[in-house]
Amino acid sequence: MNRKVLALAAALLLPASAAVGAHHGFSSEYDEKKPVTLTGVVSKLEWTNPHARFYIDVKDASGKVTNWNFELASLNSLRRNGWTQFTLKVGDVVTASGYAALSGVPMANASAVKLPDGTRLFAETNAPSVQQTPQP
Repeated sequence: MNRKVLALAAALLLPASAAVGAHHGFSSEYDEKKPVTLTGVVSKLEWTNPHARFYIDVKDASGKVTNWNFELASLNSLRRNGWTQFTLKVGDVVTASGYAALSGVPMANASAVKLPDGTRLFAETNAPSVQQTPQP
């Protein structure tokens, strides 16, 4: 009987522990000394917990396109800051500011996003203070 209870408990708790372990702090993945501001075309949006994400295709001076992954705040935080799941649309040209990934891959923690109509929305997760937030 004890083995069955233990096996059941492990089966129920293992997925929850994986989700908790997947959540991270800002400094474990992003570098506050590497602010980025990029303009590009939205190619994908993921409106999911624990953080929403969007991807933009950014063209450099030579015409090479790099797909950047921007992590946003939680859905609740985004909603409080005026976001909805329809705020960004594939094909929109936006300017995103934030902090680059420590790993050097084209990924950043978004702090603000300037929409095609000029509206600027706060997108912060748990990055450095608002006073340090790069402006798009």
